[in-house]
Amino acid sequence: METIAVWFSCGAASAVAAMLTKRQYGESCIIRVLNNPVIEEDNDNKRFLLDVEKWLNIPIETVINHKYPKCSAVEVWEKRQYMSGIKGAPCTLELKKVARQQFEMDNDIDWHVLGFTSEEEKRFCNFQQNERLNTLPVLIEAGFSKSDCYKILLEAGILPPKSYAEGWPNANCKGCVKSTSPTYWNFVRKVAPDVFLERAIQSRRLGVKLVRYKGKRIYLDELPSNAIGRPMKNLDFECGIFCHTDND
Repeated sequence: METIAVWFSCGAASAVAAMLTKRQYGESCIIRVLNNPVIEEDNDNKRFLLDVEKWLNIPIETVINHKYPKCSAVEVWEKRQYMSGIKGAPCTLELKKVARQQFEMDNDIDWHVLGFTSEEEKRFCNFQQNERLNTLPVLIEAGFSKSDCYKILLEAGILPPKSYAEGWPNANCKGCVKSTSPTYWNFVRKVAPDVFLERAIQSRRLGVKLVRYKGKRIYLDELPSNAIGRPMKNLDFECGIFCHTDND
């Protein structure tokens, strides 16, 4: 039997992708659902993971980079002396991509599944070309959008991570350094001021200008509190096992 690795990011899309994979291939393949934990994510993600695990009736395995056993994005930035830029973010590289590569060295995986939805066919094609050709587009083939995935979870009685209800654009780390949007960073300043301050202090110390304002990169502590850019888009910079930056 072939083995399919479903990479579950504690988001609605990857949860539904795991459900579809089990439904379509569960009788003919071994399904392994895998999660890369990051401690900067909301604690409610752990509750959501357990709910999805029970729903799927499949144990969700933890996959980590052996170099970073604490699974901390803040630690990655500090060790790498780099937070984000044109090459993406090292937290995604170390805690997602490298962790996956280490896992693949010790496990035989025939196919991969990620939470690419019907709106993300271009991103899926880029992932196939640049990362893994053996990736199954289960959500795209089903025609499921992000909102469809959210509704499916609610109908199954599963409450998505509370980050969604709080207005965050995804269920990933709060204060995601892949965003350069003043809209996003002032949202962080408003709803999670401690996170904003932590990012501002670390980015200033490392010399990283995380936000773009009036066409220019500036430090977070230089951002006017009333500055806005384009509206935040749901899952616009979702943190999967590859890095996608969000530019305003």
